[in-house]
Amino acid sequence: MNRRTFVPVSFCAVAFFCATASPCASPHHDSNEAAASGCTLRIHVDGFRNTKGNLGTVVFTSPEGWPENLDKSFRHGPAPIDPSNRTATAVWPSLPPGDYGVAAIHDENSNHKLDRNFIGIPKEGFGFANNPHVALSAPPFNAAKVHVGCPATDVTIHLQYK
Repeated sequence: MNRRTFVPVSFCAVAFFCATASPCASPHHDSNEAAASGCTLRIHVDGFRNTKGNLGTVVFTSPEGWPENLDKSFRHGPAPIDPSNRTATAVWPSLPPGDYGVAAIHDENSNHKLDRNFIGIPKEGFGFANNPHVALSAPPFNAAKVHVGCPATDVTIHLQYK
């Protein structure tokens, strides 16, 4: 679906595929060296209601396909949930500096999508960078956009459950 107007929670169709993320920025790199090797985006997510499943994140470089068309996403994949404090961190290394739209889900049953009930309300948690208000549709790309700079940028997303 490439629509920019969404029926309630249609953005929940986001599927997350396996990807491994590891930090690549070294504290001794200067800004120019870091920019040449890429920047790191760390997405810290809190508010998990349990530790089942994993965190799924998706990163977009433009509004095209936002937030559900993974073919148009720049990065997407899972990260484990820390059972000691119900938080998770997804790390995306080697990103060019720039602006990115970021979304996250709590994929409780690890089926690589946000499950919904029969009327389309999410059964699992979701959130977006900048924690914009979410009513009946996904926020616009610009509301969930963050600027990634080198060597690293950290964002925090607070999950919500409907």
